[in-house]
Amino acid sequence: MLVLLPPSEGKAASGRGAPLKPESLSLPGLAAARAAVLDELVELCTGDEVKAREVLGLSEGLRGEVAKNAGLRTAGARPAGEIYTGVLYDALGLASLDPAAKRRAARSLLVFSGLWGALRVTDRIPSYRCSMGVRLPGLGALGAHWRTPLADVLPAVAGEGLVLDLRSAAYAAAWKPQGEVAGRTATVRVLHAPTRKVVSHFNKATKGRIVRSLLSSGVAPEGPGELVTALRDLGYVVEAQAPARAGRAWSLDVLVAEVH
Repeated sequence: MLVLLPPSEGKAASGRGAPLKPESLSLPGLAAARAAVLDELVELCTGDEVKAREVLGLSEGLRGEVAKNAGLRTAGARPAGEIYTGVLYDALGLASLDPAAKRRAARSLLVFSGLWGALRVTDRIPSYRCSMGVRLPGLGALGAHWRTPLADVLPAVAGEGLVLDLRSAAYAAAWKPQGEVAGRTATVRVLHAPTRKVVSHFNKATKGRIVRSLLSSGVAPEGPGELVTALRDLGYVVEAQAPARAGRAWSLDVLVAEVH
């Protein structure tokens, strides 16, 4: 099983560990694309702060994020699973998983990123600020920048098993599973059952709980149909829609009665 996650906008501090070693990151086929974004982001944030904030969409109150980006090459690095915070990652609670579940997380979780493309949660990175929606002056829109490198690398990473796609729209657009990979992909919405509406906070929290439940239980669904059964066995209310034709993903709605 491969689980595709969005990053978090908020991130923990880099800490005092050894600095980034780009060559140590997983998915080495993304190395050149990563280097191009890193080079331009550092150059941008080392120069005119006002321009950097404008490009990155940062308010005056977030001006410290520009200095953080300028120092990416020398800042301490920590596992990505410790850097990413926020509602989904709080609900997922990687640090409190048992050892077996942590091993499953290291194998199956893939976090998408405007700066790194995609990462394992064990990859050591510094804290940064660069969303997939950013348009850098030289490289242009990051979603478009990542489309070809991710399409080249990720089908092999997906292997022959289930792909559980929990990404938000901007990150989902950077890589869309195609062909037979799409046929074993399941996308998930979390709906407030009484209103049938998506509510951002509990949408993220429930997705984090779903991933934690799967990792902790040790179930390994081989395809979307088996995933639906597994989630129902774990206590989730799931409505599933199989694709109307080959090469399309399954759509799953997880219904939640309480907003929390």
